[in-house]
Amino acid sequence: MITLPNNAKGLIFDLDGTVANTMQNHFEAWRAAVSPFGIDFTGELFLKLTGMPKAATIIKLNELFGLDMNPIEVGKVKAAVYKKLVGETKEITVVTDVVRKYHGVLPMSIGTGSTQIGARRTLSILGMEHYFNPIITADDVINFKPHPETFLKCAELMEVNPKDCVVFEDGILGMQAAEEAGMQLIDINDYYKMEFKI
Repeated sequence: MITLPNNAKGLIFDLDGTVANTMQNHFEAWRAAVSPFGIDFTGELFLKLTGMPKAATIIKLNELFGLDMNPIEVGKVKAAVYKKLVGETKEITVVTDVVRKYHGVLPMSIGTGSTQIGARRTLSILGMEHYFNPIITADDVINFKPHPETFLKCAELMEVNPKDCVVFEDGILGMQAAEEAGMQLIDINDYYKMEFKI
């Protein structure tokens, strides 16, 4: 079991790759969407981009590879492939054990780069939507991770001082956001190894 810091008064969870093991599904969907453009979408590249919304990811890939992919069109392809795979989503038990243990004890929220529809669909598949309030997504902020806005909004709506919040994250951008927000961080990579199958 992951041990919380003694002063934890609020818990904030990233969703994909933290609460939900959706990462293989997202990885496969991204590979399918961008491989026609000649991008070798590796696990390493994927982890560097984890936490960004779809359009921001495509814009970043355009910069990295000197391409001009249409964020809307490529995003639609990625979403369509992911939708076929999402029903296979499983929870990451080392994290969901914490969620169940502290449900009703500490306020808990989700802070994700996903959309509201996507996040709620994932939580619904896991049967875990009722554990979190608020659920803050890319639809609810102007600035995405690594900007701290997502997590600061969670703290504000939970009515917990940011320094008393503990963020559970797997992505580099989310970890930077948590540190920028002045929150405590639990890197779930220390407890759970993500491996991508091609």
